[in-house]
Amino acid sequence: MAITSPAGFDIAALRTQVLATYDRVARDPAGDFHFHRGPRYAVDYLRYDADDLASLPDACTARFAGVGNPLRIGPINKGETVLDHACGAGMDLLLAARRVGATGHAFGVDMTPAMRDVASSAAVEAGLGGIVTIRAGLFEELPIDNESVDLVISNGVVNLAPDKSRVFAEIHRVLRPGGRLYMADVVVQRELKHEVRNSPDLWAACIAGALPEPELAEIAQASGFRGSRITERFDCFRDTTAQAKVAGDLHVQAVNFLAFK
Repeated sequence: MAITSPAGFDIAALRTQVLATYDRVARDPAGDFHFHRGPRYAVDYLRYDADDLASLPDACTARFAGVGNPLRIGPINKGETVLDHACGAGMDLLLAARRVGATGHAFGVDMTPAMRDVASSAAVEAGLGGIVTIRAGLFEELPIDNESVDLVISNGVVNLAPDKSRVFAEIHRVLRPGGRLYMADVVVQRELKHEVRNSPDLWAACIAGALPEPELAEIAQASGFRGSRITERFDCFRDTTAQAKVAGDLHVQAVNFLAFK
């Protein structure tokens, strides 16, 4: 099972590596990374709408590093409260905020200060400052009240968690009864090699912490979710250095995943 990190894994080192990686993305999105970034990647690989992205501040779209497209999973309704539980520079968050409109609210939580700064300024620039709130926090300890949001969106971040049961429990806690989880994340079709699972660098690249696909539904059900299913698949690592590093571990891909509280 990949629900937790390997025995003896240095969780503190992982968190430091993840923070350093995404701080570097925030400061230099055109730098050298194991994964794709930016609006062209989002359109060509993940089926985002080019016009939607062109209408957002360049600062947030340039720093986008998701793996799927959770906004394609289902409706986001006017007046709803949405949480992007590791929002990064805020691209998905701002797109969701536009859908909930002035009668709704969109919360973004992220642990990386530089990413929060970009998301906050992008929300103001996009004219969404009144309905977007950015908070510092971890996805294992969300600074959000119990049963206070209608929808949690997540893009490429659950795989970064050393204890995924705790992350799913937190998502379940903050959702209202009947609430939805729209999640995009990396999955594998068979267990990864030990040296891959124990690489903080490949954890930070969204690969080494990926769940085998059947475990995704299992952990959701164990956390109290129902009606879970995969709705779409994405070849998000095509033509990256990460793909070469895991060439022997077949079928690393991203999926859109839907579940209900």
